[in-house]
Amino acid sequence: MKYDFDSLISRRGSDSVKWRKYPDNVLPLWVADMDFPSHPRIIDAMTDRLAHPYYGYSCVDDELYGVICDWAARRYGWEIQPEWLLYVPGVVTGMNWAIQSLISKDETLYYQTPVYPPFLKFAANAGVNAVDIPLRDTPDHYVIDFDDFERSIQGPGVFALCNPHNPAGRVFAKEELERLAQICLEKGVKICSDEIHCDLVYSDQQHISIASLSNEIAANTITLMAPSKTFNIPGLEFSFAIVPNPELRKQLENSRRGLVGHPGILAFPAAKAAYQHGEDWLDELLVYLESNRDYLNQFLTENLPAIQFHRPQGTYLAWLDCRELALEKDASEFFLDEARVALNNGADFGKAGEGFVRLNFGTPRSNLTEALSRMKEALPINR
Repeated sequence: MKYDFDSLISRRGSDSVKWRKYPDNVLPLWVADMDFPSHPRIIDAMTDRLAHPYYGYSCVDDELYGVICDWAARRYGWEIQPEWLLYVPGVVTGMNWAIQSLISKDETLYYQTPVYPPFLKFAANAGVNAVDIPLRDTPDHYVIDFDDFERSIQGPGVFALCNPHNPAGRVFAKEELERLAQICLEKGVKICSDEIHCDLVYSDQQHISIASLSNEIAANTITLMAPSKTFNIPGLEFSFAIVPNPELRKQLENSRRGLVGHPGILAFPAAKAAYQHGEDWLDELLVYLESNRDYLNQFLTENLPAIQFHRPQGTYLAWLDCRELALEKDASEFFLDEARVALNNGADFGKAGEGFVRLNFGTPRSNLTEALSRMKEALPINR
């Protein structure tokens, strides 16, 4: 490989939330940022900007609009237009902004658990009711129960979609997305789609944006994307909304109201460098992550067979079912206390996540191996 994903560069003593939350003897495999340095061209772009000694209010680089459009066409086969793009500092901010712009107080927010924890707060933030339509766990992977989905949508509102799905790792197929979109159209439900992991899909998968399926669906959808997970730059807080419907774009712009700002001056050159020069880095990263995923699957099968695991089709997050371990405490608490490995508590992802943990395998193989070995040795059966 041209790029090195194996070397360990210490993040202790830095401002990393991931590495500062727990004591130094704990291996953190929780929050979704990777333990790999960003592409050198991204670092160079920010260094060049910092070399100029003025950091005042900045204009948007007009070339970035076209760069993003080219990336979407090349990676997802989606032809988007520059005028559809609205910049926002972060996908979670963008999802809250979009939902609160679109939903009325007498409408409902719909979502599918288990799901990334901020989804569980979107409705309360907007002051509306929420309906959870859980995904269904099958021997192969999580699926959408379409009968339940259609039955659960009793009135208009907004459906918050997560695709690729965090934490289930699903990359939803075209047929699934078409059916979701059609139900939403028939029920008068707009779609806000969190697609932050859209670039992190594996060799047998293809990311499809739900808004790319038809003009009618595009007009009913706001899509949120970012280079943050892709290129490991979430701290720069750069993302964008893709809004083909001009009326919805106007609603969003009107609802900024001084509350939703724009990304900072380093975010724009970093994003441009990522999308212009980072494709070879991303392609190698995906090979490395897929290898980590398969290693994790093999390790669990051979050493921890009581932990059930669907190999994710996308993301660098593993959703581990620990219920058969029959632990006396929550699995995340057990592995933190006994193995000194920090994982996300599945209950934070909704009731459907109870008994699960989320493990971030976006880390050098040596870190992943050490963490899994600790988890194995911590279980009473292996002592």
